[in-house]
Amino acid sequence: MTYNRFIALGDSMTEGMSDQIIDGNYRGWADRVADVMSDNYQGFTYANLAVRGKLVGQVLSEQIPIAKKYIEGKSTIVSYHAGANDVIRIKYDPDKTIALYNQGVEELVSKNPTLMLFCVLEDSGQRSKRAEIWKSRFEVFNDNVRKKAAEVDAILFDPNGRDFWRDNRFVDADRLHLNPEGHRRVAQAVLERIGLPHDPDWSKKLPPAAEISAIQKLLSDANWIWSYALPWAWRRIRGRSSGDGRSPKYPIPAPWNART
Repeated sequence: MTYNRFIALGDSMTEGMSDQIIDGNYRGWADRVADVMSDNYQGFTYANLAVRGKLVGQVLSEQIPIAKKYIEGKSTIVSYHAGANDVIRIKYDPDKTIALYNQGVEELVSKNPTLMLFCVLEDSGQRSKRAEIWKSRFEVFNDNVRKKAAEVDAILFDPNGRDFWRDNRFVDADRLHLNPEGHRRVAQAVLERIGLPHDPDWSKKLPPAAEISAIQKLLSDANWIWSYALPWAWRRIRGRSSGDGRSPKYPIPAPWNART
Protein backbone atom coordinates (compact mmCIF):
# COMPACT_ATOMS: atom_id res chain seq x y z
CA MET A 1 0.00 0.00 0.00
CA THR A 2 1.22 3.49 -0.87
CA TYR A 3 0.32 6.27 1.55
CA ASN A 4 0.38 9.85 0.34
CA ARG A 5 -0.79 11.46 3.58
CA PHE A 6 -0.62 11.00 7.35
CA ILE A 7 -2.98 12.88 9.70
CA ALA A 8 -2.31 12.48 13.44
CA LEU A 9 -5.08 13.21 15.96
CA GLY A 10 -5.20 13.18 19.74
CA ASP A 11 -3.54 14.54 22.83
CA SER A 12 -0.04 14.87 24.30
CA MET A 13 0.98 11.37 23.27
CA THR A 14 0.58 12.28 19.59
CA GLU A 15 1.69 15.89 19.97
CA GLY A 16 4.97 14.34 21.08
CA MET A 17 5.46 15.05 24.77
CA SER A 18 8.16 14.57 26.04
CA ASP A 19 10.40 13.82 23.06
CA GLN A 20 13.22 16.10 21.94
CA ILE A 21 12.21 19.61 20.90
CA ILE A 22 12.85 20.68 17.29
CA ASP A 23 12.01 24.19 16.10
CA GLY A 24 10.02 24.81 19.26
CA ASN A 25 7.85 21.68 19.02
CA TYR A 26 8.09 18.24 20.55
CA ARG A 27 9.11 15.75 17.89
CA GLY A 28 7.17 12.67 18.99
CA TRP A 29 6.44 9.26 17.48
CA ALA A 30 4.13 10.68 14.77
CA ASP A 31 6.79 13.08 13.43
CA ARG A 32 9.27 10.20 13.46
CA VAL A 33 6.88 8.07 11.40
CA ALA A 34 6.32 10.99 9.02
CA ASP A 35 10.10 11.26 8.58
CA VAL A 36 10.26 7.73 7.15
CA MET A 37 7.05 8.05 5.15
CA SER A 38 8.36 11.20 3.44
CA ASP A 39 11.49 9.30 2.42
CA ASN A 40 9.45 6.49 0.88
CA TYR A 41 6.40 8.14 -0.69
CA GLN A 42 6.64 10.82 -3.35
CA GLY A 43 4.36 13.79 -2.76
CA PHE A 44 3.76 12.80 0.87
CA THR A 45 2.05 15.32 3.18
CA TYR A 46 1.64 15.35 6.96
CA ALA A 47 -0.61 17.09 9.49
CA ASN A 48 -0.57 16.79 13.26
CA LEU A 49 -3.65 18.23 14.96
CA ALA A 50 -2.95 16.72 18.39
CA VAL A 51 -2.81 19.04 21.41
CA ARG A 52 -1.78 18.12 24.94
CA GLY A 53 -4.53 17.84 27.55
CA LYS A 54 -7.39 17.37 25.09
CA LEU A 55 -10.33 15.23 26.15
CA VAL A 56 -11.96 12.85 23.69
CA GLY A 57 -14.92 15.19 23.20
CA GLN A 58 -12.54 17.98 22.22
CA VAL A 59 -10.73 15.76 19.73
CA LEU A 60 -14.13 14.85 18.29
CA SER A 61 -15.30 18.46 17.95
CA GLU A 62 -12.04 20.29 17.19
CA GLN A 63 -9.79 17.88 15.29
CA ILE A 64 -11.88 15.29 13.47
CA PRO A 65 -13.93 17.77 11.39
CA ILE A 66 -10.68 19.27 10.09
CA ALA A 67 -9.13 15.87 9.43
CA LYS A 68 -12.15 14.71 7.43
CA LYS A 69 -11.61 17.52 4.93
CA TYR A 70 -8.20 16.14 4.01
CA ILE A 71 -8.80 12.38 3.95
CA GLU A 72 -8.33 10.91 0.47
CA GLY A 73 -9.42 7.33 1.03
CA LYS A 74 -7.12 4.47 2.00
CA SER A 75 -4.01 6.33 0.84
CA THR A 76 -4.45 8.58 3.89
CA ILE A 77 -3.41 7.14 7.24
CA VAL A 78 -5.22 8.67 10.22
CA SER A 79 -4.01 7.92 13.73
CA TYR A 80 -6.60 8.39 16.49
CA HIS A 81 -5.35 8.29 20.08
CA ALA A 82 -7.87 9.88 22.43
CA GLY A 83 -9.59 9.25 25.74
CA ALA A 84 -6.63 8.77 28.07
CA ASN A 85 -7.06 12.22 29.62
CA ASP A 86 -10.70 11.39 30.33
CA VAL A 87 -9.82 8.08 31.95
CA ILE A 88 -7.39 9.62 34.45
CA ARG A 89 -9.79 12.36 35.54
CA ILE A 90 -11.25 12.03 39.05
CA LYS A 91 -14.82 12.39 37.71
CA TYR A 92 -14.36 9.87 34.90
CA ASP A 93 -17.56 8.84 33.11
CA PRO A 94 -16.75 5.60 31.24
CA ASP A 95 -20.03 5.36 29.35
CA LYS A 96 -19.78 8.93 28.04
CA THR A 97 -16.09 8.64 27.19
CA ILE A 98 -16.46 5.36 25.30
CA ALA A 99 -19.51 6.64 23.42
CA LEU A 100 -17.62 9.76 22.31
CA TYR A 101 -14.59 7.68 21.36
CA ASN A 102 -16.72 5.38 19.22
CA GLN A 103 -18.42 8.35 17.61
CA GLY A 104 -14.97 9.63 16.63
CA VAL A 105 -14.11 6.30 15.03
CA GLU A 106 -17.36 6.28 13.06
CA GLU A 107 -16.83 9.87 11.89
CA LEU A 108 -13.39 8.97 10.57
CA VAL A 109 -14.46 5.66 9.02
CA SER A 110 -17.11 7.52 7.02
CA LYS A 111 -14.25 8.99 4.93
CA ASN A 112 -12.63 5.55 4.37
CA PRO A 113 -9.04 6.24 5.51
CA THR A 114 -6.51 3.69 6.70
CA LEU A 115 -7.30 4.10 10.39
CA MET A 116 -4.86 3.44 13.23
CA LEU A 117 -6.12 3.07 16.82
CA PHE A 118 -4.19 2.85 20.08
CA CYS A 119 -4.64 1.06 23.37
CA VAL A 120 -3.07 2.54 26.51
CA LEU A 121 -0.59 0.65 28.68
CA GLU A 122 -2.67 -0.73 31.53
CA ASP A 123 0.05 -1.82 33.95
CA SER A 124 2.88 0.70 34.13
CA GLY A 125 4.68 -1.27 36.81
CA GLN A 126 4.00 1.45 39.39
CA ARG A 127 2.54 0.35 42.70
CA SER A 128 0.13 2.91 44.09
CA LYS A 129 -3.57 3.39 44.67
CA ARG A 130 -3.70 5.74 41.69
CA ALA A 131 -1.97 3.20 39.42
CA GLU A 132 -4.43 0.47 40.41
CA ILE A 133 -7.43 2.71 39.69
CA TRP A 134 -6.03 3.70 36.31
CA LYS A 135 -5.26 0.07 35.47
CA SER A 136 -8.83 -1.08 36.09
CA ARG A 137 -10.23 1.83 34.10
CA PHE A 138 -7.90 1.35 31.13
CA GLU A 139 -8.67 -2.37 30.98
CA VAL A 140 -12.30 -1.53 30.20
CA PHE A 141 -11.40 1.37 27.89
CA ASN A 142 -8.88 -0.73 25.94
CA ASP A 143 -11.34 -3.58 25.56
CA ASN A 144 -13.60 -1.21 23.67
CA VAL A 145 -10.72 0.05 21.52
CA ARG A 146 -9.83 -3.52 20.53
CA LYS A 147 -13.44 -4.35 19.68
CA LYS A 148 -13.81 -1.17 17.65
CA ALA A 149 -10.56 -1.78 15.79
CA ALA A 150 -11.73 -5.26 14.82
CA GLU A 151 -15.16 -3.93 13.82
CA VAL A 152 -13.80 -1.30 11.40
CA ASP A 153 -10.66 -3.21 10.34
CA ALA A 154 -8.28 -0.61 11.79
CA ILE A 155 -4.57 -1.02 12.46
CA LEU A 156 -4.22 -1.51 16.24
CA PHE A 157 -1.25 -0.56 18.38
CA ASP A 158 -1.52 -2.39 21.70
CA PRO A 159 1.43 -2.26 24.13
CA ASN A 160 -0.21 -4.63 26.60
CA GLY A 161 1.19 -8.12 26.76
CA ARG A 162 4.74 -6.90 26.05
CA ASP A 163 6.55 -6.57 29.37
CA PHE A 164 9.33 -4.35 28.04
CA TRP A 165 6.90 -1.41 27.75
CA ARG A 166 6.65 -1.38 31.55
CA ASP A 167 10.26 -0.22 31.84
CA ASN A 168 10.07 3.27 33.34
CA ARG A 169 13.20 4.24 31.41
CA PHE A 170 10.90 4.87 28.44
CA VAL A 171 9.02 7.50 30.47
CA ASP A 172 9.91 11.12 31.18
CA ALA A 173 10.53 12.54 34.64
CA ASP A 174 6.81 13.42 34.86
CA ARG A 175 6.09 9.65 35.03
CA LEU A 176 3.37 10.05 32.43
CA HIS A 177 4.73 10.94 28.99
CA LEU A 178 7.18 9.02 26.85
CA ASN A 179 10.77 10.22 26.64
CA PRO A 180 12.74 10.26 23.33
CA GLU A 181 13.52 6.54 23.49
CA GLY A 182 9.88 5.72 24.23
CA HIS A 183 8.70 7.76 21.25
CA ARG A 184 11.38 6.22 19.03
CA ARG A 185 10.16 2.73 19.88
CA VAL A 186 6.50 3.55 19.29
CA ALA A 187 7.47 4.98 15.90
CA GLN A 188 9.42 1.84 15.01
CA ALA A 189 6.48 -0.35 16.03
CA VAL A 190 4.12 1.68 13.83
CA LEU A 191 6.55 1.62 10.89
CA GLU A 192 6.76 -2.16 11.16
CA ARG A 193 2.96 -2.44 11.06
CA ILE A 194 2.68 -0.35 7.88
CA GLY A 195 5.55 -2.11 6.15
CA LEU A 196 8.17 0.64 6.11
CA PRO A 197 11.87 0.51 7.08
CA HIS A 198 12.28 0.20 10.84
CA ASP A 199 14.61 -0.93 13.58
CA PRO A 200 13.92 -4.67 14.05
CA ASP A 201 15.18 -4.42 17.64
CA TRP A 202 12.50 -1.94 18.70
CA SER A 203 10.99 -4.44 21.14
CA LYS A 204 14.31 -5.52 22.66
CA LYS A 205 14.48 -5.11 26.43
CA LEU A 206 16.94 -2.65 27.94
CA PRO A 207 19.76 -4.01 30.14
CA PRO A 208 18.83 -4.31 33.83
CA ALA A 209 18.55 -0.93 35.51
CA ALA A 210 20.98 0.04 38.24
CA GLU A 211 19.46 -0.04 41.70
CA ILE A 212 18.85 3.28 43.41
CA SER A 213 19.12 3.98 47.13
CA ALA A 214 16.20 4.85 49.38
CA ILE A 215 17.48 8.43 49.56
CA GLN A 216 17.62 8.71 45.77
CA LYS A 217 14.07 7.41 45.49
CA LEU A 218 12.87 9.83 48.15
CA LEU A 219 14.47 12.77 46.34
CA SER A 220 13.03 11.61 43.02
CA ASP A 221 9.55 11.32 44.52
CA ALA A 222 9.81 14.76 46.12
CA ASN A 223 10.90 16.31 42.82
CA TRP A 224 8.02 14.63 41.00
CA ILE A 225 5.47 15.90 43.53
CA TRP A 226 6.80 19.47 43.42
CA SER A 227 7.47 19.71 39.68
CA TYR A 228 4.60 17.69 38.23
CA ALA A 229 1.92 16.41 40.63
CA LEU A 230 1.18 19.72 42.36
CA PRO A 231 1.00 21.79 39.13
CA TRP A 232 -1.29 19.14 37.61
CA ALA A 233 -3.56 19.22 40.70
CA TRP A 234 -3.63 23.03 40.67
CA ARG A 235 -4.76 23.04 37.03
CA ARG A 236 -7.53 20.58 37.86
CA ILE A 237 -8.73 22.70 40.78
CA ARG A 238 -8.96 25.75 38.50
CA GLY A 239 -10.58 23.77 35.69
CA ARG A 240 -7.60 24.40 33.44
CA SER A 241 -5.70 22.15 31.03
CA SER A 242 -2.11 22.11 29.83
CA GLY A 243 -3.47 22.53 26.31
CA ASP A 244 -5.50 25.67 26.96
CA GLY A 245 -4.67 28.30 24.36
CA ARG A 246 -2.48 25.96 22.32
CA SER A 247 -2.91 25.36 18.61
CA PRO A 248 -1.94 22.23 16.65
CA LYS A 249 1.69 22.27 15.58
CA TYR A 250 0.95 21.24 11.95
CA PRO A 251 -2.73 22.10 11.34
CA ILE A 252 -2.97 21.32 7.61
CA PRO A 253 -1.34 18.61 5.46
CA ALA A 254 1.89 19.93 4.00
CA PRO A 255 5.01 18.47 2.39
CA TRP A 256 7.29 17.05 5.06
CA ASN A 257 11.06 16.89 5.19
CA ALA A 258 12.62 14.30 7.49
CA ARG A 259 14.09 15.74 10.69
CA THR A 260 16.89 14.37 12.85
